[in-house]
Amino acid sequence: MILNRKLAITFALTLSLFVMGALTLCAQDTVRYTGETISNIDYHHGNLRPAIGVHATQVMRANRAYPELSDGFGWTYNHASMMAYWNDTFYVSYISDSVGEHIPPNHTLLLHSKDGEKWSKPEVLFPIYKVPDGISKPGVEGVTKDADAIMHQRVGFYVSKKGKLLAMGYYGIAIDEKDHPNDGLGIGRVVREIKKDGSFGPIYFIRFNASWDQKLSAFPFYKTSKDKAFVSACDEILADPLMMMQWVEEADRDDPLVPLKKQYKAFSYYHLDNGNVVGLWKHALTSISKDGGLNWEYTPTRAPGFINGNAKIWGQKTSDGRFATIYNPSEYRWPMAISTSEDGLNYTDLLLVHGEISPMRYGGNYKSYGPQYVRGILEGNGAPKDQKMWVTYSMNKEDIWVTSIPVPITHTMDVHPNEIFDKMDSGRELKYWNTYNLVWASTKIEEDQGEKSLTLRDKDPFDYARAERVFPQSKKLLVEMEIKPAQNGHGLLQIELQDERGLPAIRLIFDEDGNLKSKSGARFRNIQSYESGIAYKVELDIDVATRSYHIKVNGVDKGMRLFHAPVKTLERVMFRTGEQKHFPTPDTPADQEYDLENAGEMVEEAVFRIKSLKTSEVK
Repeated sequence: MILNRKLAITFALTLSLFVMGALTLCAQDTVRYTGETISNIDYHHGNLRPAIGVHATQVMRANRAYPELSDGFGWTYNHASMMAYWNDTFYVSYISDSVGEHIPPNHTLLLHSKDGEKWSKPEVLFPIYKVPDGISKPGVEGVTKDADAIMHQRVGFYVSKKGKLLAMGYYGIAIDEKDHPNDGLGIGRVVREIKKDGSFGPIYFIRFNASWDQKLSAFPFYKTSKDKAFVSACDEILADPLMMMQWVEEADRDDPLVPLKKQYKAFSYYHLDNGNVVGLWKHALTSISKDGGLNWEYTPTRAPGFINGNAKIWGQKTSDGRFATIYNPSEYRWPMAISTSEDGLNYTDLLLVHGEISPMRYGGNYKSYGPQYVRGILEGNGAPKDQKMWVTYSMNKEDIWVTSIPVPITHTMDVHPNEIFDKMDSGRELKYWNTYNLVWASTKIEEDQGEKSLTLRDKDPFDYARAERVFPQSKKLLVEMEIKPAQNGHGLLQIELQDERGLPAIRLIFDEDGNLKSKSGARFRNIQSYESGIAYKVELDIDVATRSYHIKVNGVDKGMRLFHAPVKTLERVMFRTGEQKHFPTPDTPADQEYDLENAGEMVEEAVFRIKSLKTSEVK
């Protein structure tokens, strides 16, 4: 009895402390998620509604077999991409290792683009760095022998007050593949200028680790530069506590330049309208600074309502004066979603940005499945003229992606589409379309015999091109589309009508056997054969209540079909050049040590041209 009473008292006290802590946090000026939407990790898209008009582009596809088709090196670990917009140009830098994380050789590469769609081949920004023999680290067995440094970065660019673009990286030391290079016991941080003509300035160290013997350095200290504007730009970086917060993991644990010396990871930040700074770290930890990052109001604490694991979270003010955070809203690194806020503190929604996972073609050390480690354009590092939100991230720590998100960020449509692509203004055809555009499976507007169409090309044996259009929620719906396949002996195009969760009710297939089919439960039914180079006008008269639809092809009635699966309403149409991917699942082992067979090969290209799409509600 006494023991039970003591347990009850202990429980009551614990509960009281928990409640008091929760109330204290709620009373604080903190970021919080107050929406009701959560992601479902059983689906790569999380059953989330997409933010409308998102264009996701794969800008570097790793290829070990044919390096000339990727980065020129054939390296297959590519990660931690960073982004800037300067001189009317997008820049993306990323770390590249030969096989896996913390396994040398590695270096930092740079891509650039004028429009965010067509990207340059990668260039070496920070090269392989040789570590002198005989270097050791406290608590780690062994010494370096014929070793290369390990690059790491949490911030990539800085635009100075005089308009110079500086790139940054960090050279760390890993004695073995399980040793961490960002432990404050590395070499130091390097910096170099990117010039308007595309050339690079010399590499300098801007900050050494205290344990490093500077006499062994391969590059000089930045103060030795004769370029006064460059030295001044470096001084600006060192004087900015918000820049220093992004160095915390690699810096000395007691570095006086770092305001908050605890090892919270992957810092990002933005300013509120009142001048306060919101800080965000991995696991959705957050705090507020009222003095520009010198001091923080409270120990970083998980933002109430936010769900985020050991991956980066990005936050920024958007061009419409609102705010957005992008992150993986789960304990996995999928899906990638965006949440928006009026005031930068209270986030109310959760929308899909990237809901696909490409197969991991190459296994490697610490490679994780999914779109991850998202980063946007840091305050002061440029504002794209299109007013969109631009972000970069890696897929599976293997391929590099860049995605644009229209502002204002929306997820519903009030008007049904009536789009004949050849009659639309150039550059605006895909304004309301969500596209998934790969190096080997492109999704873009092209001309064919003098007419524009939304063209899906696919020569990627592991992935597909995809285009998606949201329309007003409907229960009785007429869908009209015109599709022109360029072949009928290989490749396929799946067309789905989906609900707001991304679940398909209707699936039609231009199959590789030359037949147009519909899916009815576990079986397929032929509708008719199709020919290459012929346009097919497909009409669907849909009734959600009866779970059925009538189909016409080029005006010919093809009868009635039942839904593939029941839904309450329909909200989008999706075109995809392959079978929907379901691997990995939440039960898939975290580490993949094997490569896929023929990982660097392509297949014969299939092309499908979508000439028009019209939907309308049936009264």
